[in-house]
Amino acid sequence: MEEKKSYNVAIVGASGVVGRELVKILEEREFPVGSLRLLASERSLGQTVPFNNGHIDIEVLTKSSFDGIDIALFSAGASVSKEFCPIAAEQGVYCIDNTSFFRMDESVPLVVPEVNSDAIKPSHRIIANPNCSTAQMMVVLKPIMDAVGLVRVVASTY
Repeated sequence: MEEKKSYNVAIVGASGVVGRELVKILEEREFPVGSLRLLASERSLGQTVPFNNGHIDIEVLTKSSFDGIDIALFSAGASVSKEFCPIAAEQGVYCIDNTSFFRMDESVPLVVPEVNSDAIKPSHRIIANPNCSTAQMMVVLKPIMDAVGLVRVVASTY
């Protein structure tokens, strides 16, 4: 992605716990947000979310929700990502999917930025991230892998 002074960001699933946390992280890290569009289902219509000393209304997710968006963060469930990530990607949006839908898709990079950000190519419009337990574990295992190598890791979460 080319460097810009600011990015127009959409959060899909903005009314959920993860979506609201994504909003907080953008604010805490002072991510250069030009505009922030918060998207969710009709059940969330009328809700607002605090951001940068103001409040942003949650909008209903539609196929036209990605007009003018540079980056979309998806955390609304696999069925929503299945339907709307390709729509956004076709419009030139970089989609970062926090659901399970694209994790096993070989055409979509599965990325933990601290570990394998080099897996992302400019042509990738959809990027998956692993389960939260796996992502944390990979950050710790990467230096071990680099130092002595790893053949296999088996992890079970319940």
